[in-house]
Amino acid sequence: MRGLTHRAVDRAARLPPGTTSAYYRTRQALLTALVTRLVARDQAELEAAGRRLAAPRDAGELTAALAGFVRRRLTGEGRRRTLARYACTVESVHHPELREILLPRENAARNVVRAFLSGHRVADAEERTLTLLACVDGLVFDRLVNGGEVPDEELRGLVDAALR
Repeated sequence: MRGLTHRAVDRAARLPPGTTSAYYRTRQALLTALVTRLVARDQAELEAAGRRLAAPRDAGELTAALAGFVRRRLTGEGRRRTLARYACTVESVHHPELREILLPRENAARNVVRAFLSGHRVADAEERTLTLLACVDGLVFDRLVNGGEVPDEELRGLVDAALR
């Protein structure tokens, strides 16, 4: 987080020096804009994932979709964005206004999981949805922090265990 400066953003975006500070006068404004953008991109990804999956036919299909989500969060652009979001989450301990932006939101993917659990008569589907998604997020965090490639079969097994 110390590396997040107006100058660093200007350099990374190949903008003339001072451009970022013209739009975001303070570091707090820059940080708030970053968090807002991260959340917007995450929400867009989750909305698209929910629309693609729509209504999983069985637990295997839901497991595969959740495992695919984890894989996307562990590689490439998803990895960079997830690491940035986790860094911002830690920063939000000192900035409650960031915490408000980072709070989990309703989205199509969450709705798909909730509908699946409700359709399978899982007691308290809302709470179980939050628990399952927290487990998936914990799996992402663990793999990012502890590293190591997770074979697809193992990843599906971990997600399946959380779903059960």
